[in-house]
Order: sequence, then C-alpha cells, then structure tokens
Amino acid sequence: MAGLGMGAGLRLLRRIPPGIGASRLQSTHQAQAVLPKTGTSTATAAPPKTRSSLEESKSFAVGMFLGRLNVEQVFPYPSVLTEEEEQTLQELVPPLSRFFKEVNNPAKNDALGKVEDETMKGLKELGAFGLQVPPEFGGLGLNNTQYARLVQIVGQHDLGVGITLGAHQSIGFKGLLLFGNREQKEKYLPRLATGEWVAAFCLTEPGSGSDAASIRTRATPSPCGTFWTLEGEKLWISNGGIAELFTVFAKTPIKDEKTGESKEKITAFIVERGFGGVTHGPPEKKLGIRASNTTSVHFSDVRIPAGNVLGTPGSGFKVAMAILNNGRFGMAAAMAGTIRGLMEHAVSHASNRTQFGAKIHEFGAIQEKLGRMAMLHYVTESMAFLISANMDRGDPDFQIEAAISKIFGSEAAWAVADECIQVMGGMGFMQEPGVERVLRDLRIFRIFEGTNDVLRLFLALQGCQVLGLQLRGVQAALRDPLGNVGVLTGEVAKRIRRKAGLGSGLSLQHLVHPELKDGAQQTMQCLELFSETTEALLLKHGKKIVEEQFALKRVADAAIDIYAMVVVLSRASRSLSSGLPTAQHERLLALSWCQEAHERVLGSLRPLPTRSFRNFRDLSGAVVENGGVVVPTPLGF
Repeated sequence: MAGLGMGAGLRLLRRIPPGIGASRLQSTHQAQAVLPKTGTSTATAAPPKTRSSLEESKSFAVGMFLGRLNVEQVFPYPSVLTEEEEQTLQELVPPLSRFFKEVNNPAKNDALGKVEDETMKGLKELGAFGLQVPPEFGGLGLNNTQYARLVQIVGQHDLGVGITLGAHQSIGFKGLLLFGNREQKEKYLPRLATGEWVAAFCLTEPGSGSDAASIRTRATPSPCGTFWTLEGEKLWISNGGIAELFTVFAKTPIKDEKTGESKEKITAFIVERGFGGVTHGPPEKKLGIRASNTTSVHFSDVRIPAGNVLGTPGSGFKVAMAILNNGRFGMAAAMAGTIRGLMEHAVSHASNRTQFGAKIHEFGAIQEKLGRMAMLHYVTESMAFLISANMDRGDPDFQIEAAISKIFGSEAAWAVADECIQVMGGMGFMQEPGVERVLRDLRIFRIFEGTNDVLRLFLALQGCQVLGLQLRGVQAALRDPLGNVGVLTGEVAKRIRRKAGLGSGLSLQHLVHPELKDGAQQTMQCLELFSETTEALLLKHGKKIVEEQFALKRVADAAIDIYAMVVVLSRASRSLSSGLPTAQHERLLALSWCQEAHERVLGSLRPLPTRSFRNFRDLSGAVVENGGVVVPTPLGF
C-alpha cells in the first residue's frame, strides 16, 4: 500500500510511433507505409528496453497485445514459499490478527484523526514497520508473498493504519531497499525497521500530480560538491507530519558528459528532518483514511549531504517509478482483505435479518450481490498473490500486471463496499457497524499510486509500444523476405487465419483443468479479438493513438478482464487438480467470472463504438464552455 502524495508519475510521453493509413497488412507497400517507427512510453514504465528484450518478455499482459500466449508466469498458479517461509508466516499471522481484533480501534483512530499511540507502540513491537527490511538491518526480511499476506490482514481491519504502515515501507523507504548503497542502508534501515523513525515519500506537488516530470522542487549542488541545497514544497504527503525521513524528488542540473551542456533532471534524495529547514503544514481534513497523517511538507534551504543521493544524480525518475511499480501489488492484497471484512458484515446481516417471513439471504436479489462479492474477492486475491509470486521468482516484467491489479482491486473493493451497505440497508448507513468508514477510506485507492484513469492509459499505451515494436520487426523482415522466412511465415499465417475466422490456433485447453474448458475457450475468444482490435487501432491511428483515449480505455478494460480470466482459471485449475475441499466452489467462481468478462469484452470491442466517443467529446466540450449543465430545466427557466 501507499499514501497520498505520489500522484503517480504517469506523464504520457507522446512518442507513439508515426504511421498513417491502412488498417490491415494487405501488402508490402501498405505495411511499410503504416508500420510504427518508434515506441510508446509512459512515466510509469520501467527503463526503456530493447526490441529483443520486449519481444522475449514473459509477461502475459505483454503477450496479449502481441497475440501470443505467454503462460510461463501464469500457469501453473505459482507456489513460491519454502517450508521455512511458510512456518514464519504461520507464526506471524495469528498475533497480527489478534492485535487488530483486540487492540486496534479503527473507529477511534478515525475520530481522533490519528493512529492511537498504543496502537503505534504495539505495531512497532510486532515488527510491522520493518516487514521487508533484511534481518541484518533489524527487520523481518519477508518476501513479497509473505508481505502481501500480512497486508491483507491489515486491509481487512483498518485502512487508515494500513496507509500509515504502507506509506512508511511500501514507498517511504522502499527506495533505500531498491537503490540504497551499503552505507545508506546501515545508517537508516535499523531505525526505520523498528519504527523509531517513520518514513514518507515526497513526489506530488501543488502543480504536479500525475505529471511527475513537471515538479518544481529544486536541489542545487554546492560549488565544493559536498552537499545539495533543497528548496520546494510537496503536497498531500502521507506521514508528512510524523516522518523523520523523507524520500524526496527534485529537479537538479545535470551535466551531459557528451555535450557538456547542463540539463534539468530529477534526482532522488534521502532527507532527514534533522537537517533543518524541513517543516510541515497542518493535517489535511479528508473524506477518508483520517487516521493517516497527511500534510504538506516544505523544504527551505535544506542542506543534504552528497552521500544522500539515492541512486545516481539524474536517475530520480527511474527511482520513483521503480518504487511505485514495486509497491502496487500490495494494494491488491490490501483490497482483498478489505473485501473479506466487508463480506463478513454483509453475510452476517443477510443471515440474521428477517423480512417477509424469510431471512433476506434467501432472496435472489441478495444472493446475486453476495455471489458477486465472492467473485470479486476471488479475482482480487488471485491477482495479488500471483504477482507477488512472480516478483519473488525474479520475473522482471510485472509492471502492467501490477497496474491491472491496482485498478481492479480498488474498484472491486469500492463496488463491494457499496453493495455491502445496500445489503445492510439503513444499518449499513449508520456509523456503528463501521462499513460507512470503510467506504470513505476506500475512495482514495482509485486515485493514489496513479489514478485508475491514467493507469488505464499507461497499460494500453505500454501495450501499444510493444505491438509497435513487433510491427517494426515485420516491416524489417519484409525488406529481406528470404532472410526472414520464419518471422514472415508466422505473422502472415496468423493474419490469414484471423481473416478467415479461424483464430490464431492458440489454446489454453492443455493448461486448464477439464472442468474449466468453457472458461478457457471464452478467454481465447476474447484474446483473439483483443489482439486484432489493438493492432487495427495502432495501424489506423499511428502516433495519434495517444489522443484516442476513449478507445484506449476500452482496450485497457478488456486487458484487465482477460488477465483476470487467465488468473482465476489458473488458480481454480490448481485447486481442482489438487482436490482441495474448496475446488468446486472455486470452479464456480472462475467460470462465473469468465462468462461475465467474456460478454463485456465482446460487447466493448466488437465493434469499437467510435461514434459514441465523438458524442461524448462534443458533450464534454459544451458543458466545459457553459461551466456546467447546458440544458435548462423542463420549465424553461
């Protein structure tokens, strides 16, 4: 999890490949005229990769855009914990669960606008402030999967506390773990692991939210080169008022070794409050997560030792994006826990509330709500632990999947909270059960660590980048057909099969359990349509595809649905093959999701409704020009 103040750094760089014209690879000349020449990029992307590395990516999401089945990271559903790691987790889960049930009081934290002192003390004693800090620096040294399981417990009970912990370690000092040198780690991690010092992540500014590259905070090197002087302001910083250590991003003058010119680039710094010149504003009054301390942070003539640069000067953008990419999976885990807690409220009420002579859980309308809650929980949880396992195995490409899990989890939890209140009726609207607090707390999760709207564009454009590189490869092969028979044979055959309505010939049937074959078939039908649609869009719009945000949103929604289909098929297949007691229940969950997702994908991509996009663009322009609603009341005044 993470806190406010990281708006997410999703500046969409308009580097979508040029290419105008045809929507099909109908001939060599047409192909050469329309194939993209450069790739898309977004601020959340990992450092640029070569064409070969993208082509060899094992990411399932990358494969979707290429019309391939990259199943290595998805099938079989991974189990990464060693016997010792499982034992460690089993020892940690019970005391943490008891703590949140017996000690922590989420309603009181919410009312106080802070985490109670007794709760903070208890969390420190449990080691909750250093979950992933290596033992040599005083932490528990948990891997991502272990971390996700504990975050799930926190998310189930108190998101305000979760943000305090997450802003501290998921992003606050995550940069130290990823990029810190030995000296920096030895100096800071022991205090951070025990909670003696709390950390914060400082990226967002008053004029810079999703567009992280536009930050104005500056750091100037001293003539002697021994320190930097920091000036600026950061906004909506989680833990801003209680932190002693800040990961701060600032623009710095960096000399180009080749040209000798000085250019402005972002650099990451480790800043102590004790350096002087670090102040904060009053706690923000927020809709939710009120227990989480959120303030502005001001830096005035702050002298930072040269040794406190995180990474290298000028690499701050890479540092920020790596931190966010590495932290996103935890949000899905937290949301899975939140959904679990909400379902307990909904089921308890539905099982005890009698109306019209029957318990309300016997009514079809309530059954649909509870069934859909269970399905959304299953998808969210399955995504979270699949991605954490991929990370623990060292798989390098998980950025798109992590973005998908953040989008899906935050929206699934919001939908479940809304329906939970509906199931509980008037009781759900009251403060006492605590569901209204959870609803308020959840609203921010669709905004921070990258707003879901911008993350959708990120994943769609990132996929278009990969597809553009593939099409460039075909273009190069067309120039030397005899030397690239293999490349051309595969690509031409794929297009001929699709044009004939035969599909690509790819299948999931050998990977999923036989009882899930219908879901596998539906998934492949969606994948075929998705690949065909994205390719047609890129060939039609070329570099201007970045402006087709109505279409890109539908592409992203389809990608999310398809990835979720594959994830639940994988998890349910493992359960069925292992004969788990819950296997038939999981089969129903997986098949239900695949059926609904299949209908959505086909409905949104076949055909892509460009006319309605134009309508909404015109309507938006009119209301903006008018400052609100254009049409008067039916009364005429």
